[in-house]
Amino acid sequence: MRKRAAVLCGAAVVVAGTFTAVPADASAPHATPSVHAAKLTWKKCGTADYPTLQCASLKVPLDHANPGGQQITLALSRVPHTAKKYQGPLLVNPGGPGGSGLTFAGFIASGLPKAVAAQYDVIGFDPRGVGKSKPALDCKPGHFKPVRPDSVPSTPAIEKANLQRAKSFAAACGRKYASVLPYIDTISAVRDMDSIRQALGARRINYFGYSYGTYLGAVYAKLFPHQVRRLVLDSIVDPTGVWYDDNLAQDYAFNDRHRALMAWIAKYDTTYKLGTDPERIEAKWYAMRAALAKKPAGGKVGASELEDTFIPGGYYNGYWPYLAEAFAAYVNNKNADPLVEAYENFAAVDASGDNGYSIYTSVQCRDASWPRDWRQWQKDNWDVYEKAPFMAWNNAWYNAPCAFWPTGSLSPVNVANGKLPPVLLFQATNDAATPYEGGVTVHRLLAGSSLVVEEGGGNHGITLSGNKCLDKHLATYLTDGRVPRGGGEADAVCKALPDPKPLASKAASTSARGAALHRLLGSHG
Repeated sequence: MRKRAAVLCGAAVVVAGTFTAVPADASAPHATPSVHAAKLTWKKCGTADYPTLQCASLKVPLDHANPGGQQITLALSRVPHTAKKYQGPLLVNPGGPGGSGLTFAGFIASGLPKAVAAQYDVIGFDPRGVGKSKPALDCKPGHFKPVRPDSVPSTPAIEKANLQRAKSFAAACGRKYASVLPYIDTISAVRDMDSIRQALGARRINYFGYSYGTYLGAVYAKLFPHQVRRLVLDSIVDPTGVWYDDNLAQDYAFNDRHRALMAWIAKYDTTYKLGTDPERIEAKWYAMRAALAKKPAGGKVGASELEDTFIPGGYYNGYWPYLAEAFAAYVNNKNADPLVEAYENFAAVDASGDNGYSIYTSVQCRDASWPRDWRQWQKDNWDVYEKAPFMAWNNAWYNAPCAFWPTGSLSPVNVANGKLPPVLLFQATNDAATPYEGGVTVHRLLAGSSLVVEEGGGNHGITLSGNKCLDKHLATYLTDGRVPRGGGEADAVCKALPDPKPLASKAASTSARGAALHRLLGSHG
């Protein structure tokens, strides 16, 4: 599961002010103030897009088994409820691991129907080590500075260069954060969530997570089943493949989505003039990749950076018109400028991205065991590459620090659960980042859950991005807890939104909500 860090809360601070946390309405069945809860002091931190945001901080133990030991600080955000009917806190998470949730609270609150959002305190948080939480990890600033070695290790020298990058990143994390790394993991983050629940004075929480946030939510529900009131999981991690096998499964799915992009370009040959045969267009893409391996565009976009630039198209088809234009300009006009621009817009990694990747590796490498023998990685990834070359080695190097990680590993959590109230799951059939099977698996493991499928959908993160059918199920559940019951593999099916049109078309349109969501979810998640 790959993820770029999202935008942080408070970029445009409004008026200073403080608020004391109000315990959840005692009339709500889930809401009982905790005697031991820390007091939260809320300050206005609204942005132009989300003016009602408030921010606070909460100290939690670095090691929850030693509550009197070293403390760390979590950054929280809130869009407070405004309705008379109050349904308690709704914690939200955009995934990653490594994604910031501060601004995400504003997005969720503004995306839900007003009458629904008004009944909840929508709570965002930067998980431990992320963004404005302290300490925030940055193992090796500039790790993704272009131009990197070609991701495909076609020679011993290329493989050695990539291995050195992976080893040096893992070693840098170990040097800088030796005392912290053993506590950067999903279970620790889940215990932080329960500390947030207590600080909010709530007996139970509602939770809404995307991507890796679905695993975070499922693990919370396993450890604290009686503290869960409502649980929404969108674009679902397969918990039985955490994390090595899940990443291999991604490679096949991303290859399929890349080919879907090639087919879409073929459909609009009058615009892009790259041909009408998807396979020949794909061959032109790989020829472009080979050329960039020899001569990077603008001194920035080599073969690996080209993959980085097109991987976001596997997450969100709203990027397809921009990627197609850059592809066509390079091939047809020998103009690399749009390609460099696309790289800077979709793939370049800044300081928040460095932080996000540091957490991504720290969590995934700690959460579960990874092969420590590089020969296993070689065999598995060359096998994948033969069938699905688009992202196979790029993804392998992204995760390769786990082969050399300086901490031991935990065991994945068996999230099977029969103690929960009704749970609502959302999954697109052609999702690349969290393939469809993950949604089916979690539907089976969470007794009483309901699965809503977006048939033919290929985007990652599907609710609150323009599909009214999906959003109706979400709103109904958050309003009164009702879920669809179909009795089969899926309990309800919604038709996918149509693919976008070329930018030059008068009919060109992508959901503004969809674009906003995918900026926050990022493109490595």
